[in-house]
Amino acid sequence: MTSRNYSIETIGIVGTGAMGRGIAQIAALAGLTVRLYDTKPAAIGAARDYLADTFARLTAKGKLDQARSLAALANVSGAQVIGDLADCDLIVEAVVEKLDVKQALFRELETVVSGSCVLASNTSSLSITAIAAGCTDPSRVAGYHFFNPVPLMKVVEVIDGLRSDPAVGDMLMDLARRMGHTPVRAKDMPGFIVNHAGRGMNTEGLRVAGEGIASFADIDRIMREQAGFRLGPFELLDLTALDVSHPVMESIYHQFYEEPRFTPSPITGTRLAGGLIGRKTGEGFYRYEDGKQQVPAEAPAPTELPESVWVSKRYPQAHEAVVQLVANAGVTLDEGATPAANSLIVVTPFGYDATTAAVDEALDANRVVALDTLFPLHGAQRRTLMTTPATTRTARDTAHALFAADGTPVTVIRDSTGFVAQRVVATIVNIGCDIAQKQIATPADIDLAVTLGLGYPRGPLSLGDALGANTILTILRNIFSVLGDPRYRPSPWLARRAQLGLSLTQRDAADTQTETQQ
Repeated sequence: MTSRNYSIETIGIVGTGAMGRGIAQIAALAGLTVRLYDTKPAAIGAARDYLADTFARLTAKGKLDQARSLAALANVSGAQVIGDLADCDLIVEAVVEKLDVKQALFRELETVVSGSCVLASNTSSLSITAIAAGCTDPSRVAGYHFFNPVPLMKVVEVIDGLRSDPAVGDMLMDLARRMGHTPVRAKDMPGFIVNHAGRGMNTEGLRVAGEGIASFADIDRIMREQAGFRLGPFELLDLTALDVSHPVMESIYHQFYEEPRFTPSPITGTRLAGGLIGRKTGEGFYRYEDGKQQVPAEAPAPTELPESVWVSKRYPQAHEAVVQLVANAGVTLDEGATPAANSLIVVTPFGYDATTAAVDEALDANRVVALDTLFPLHGAQRRTLMTTPATTRTARDTAHALFAADGTPVTVIRDSTGFVAQRVVATIVNIGCDIAQKQIATPADIDLAVTLGLGYPRGPLSLGDALGANTILTILRNIFSVLGDPRYRPSPWLARRAQLGLSLTQRDAADTQTETQQ
């Protein structure tokens, strides 16, 4: 395969829906000549009208000057027939997510455009190699995956198929920067980077709900307020809508040949069948009235404090943090080697459920509660408390009162391996590590793609480093030891770096040295 130089000034966009319009907008603003084509001629005019309205609105708000607005709109024209795309340097397709449709389109485009024209697909989940397989020249085919809404989501995945010319990907990376976007490079694997990494939040959140551990709203509260994410899994699913997200979950699961990490939940299939799709239909995991999410109110915290509290010393740092909360609440600390008969018993497991922690330390499960200490307890926006099946109501309520005594909201959940935040965050980190292990993308691009594409507070690898690779490894190993579910097996990337004390964002030293020498 001979590498070529590519110069892009005229871009054709096939498909004038939300994605096509968004790509056209940023391309026109970057000074590119844009040709819009759609099998429905009326859609082309509608797309240009939409862009005219958008540019006018941005100008009225002072975000775009008049001259640039008029120039951008002048850059956009319609292609009445596919042959009008003949002079394009690049074609980006944004049509329906069906492999046969995309393959047929690319075969037709090859008969129209020049031999130097690049063909790019905005597919979110289909194989670039498979799309290119029907082309005479698959070397000029690559993936160019933007996110909706394109002007606001400033990241784009550049995907190399097995036969893609590396120069094509290089050109698309440069073009993305010219259009004001941040490009990340990925190999042709299911879900690429963002949709692959996104399995952790949604599938594990659904798993927690499916086990009856906590309500949708409580899981979202924990992930937002305790773990620091912008949205919880069910808020996110309502935003993306189940008619989009459920098929993607199933597609990635099957493309990875039923990999347990990506197992979908029957919850989404049932809700999709029932029309509970999400925000756009007015009801999903939440109801929406006039576009506003309706969230069930939390019950007030109990007020009766325990007489005394015994805190497990299994994890010394966690012990000290809990002891400080007990002192702040003015409750007597039971400092005995074993709990006194009237003491509330607090354990702080990582990965284990409260039951396993109680049995492991030979404690009275009737008085045991578990507190999640993965994230700082002091200055927290929320704390999570977990009971065993044997925990009495008195023990549960006095523990709730204790850990809410400083005004911090407390969510009480049923027994769960890894609470909620621990298991969701550990799954996110683990999947990110697997993406790095499989060399689908560099550690830097994985973190960049996830922070920009999913809005997480950190990328999965940086998040693992912040919480401690050994801590994440402990959580996963302990969950796996209790459940025996292979979805929780630690990635080799995580396990090796944790054991060696290396950062999860660090590539193999020999690889880094080789790149430096080159």
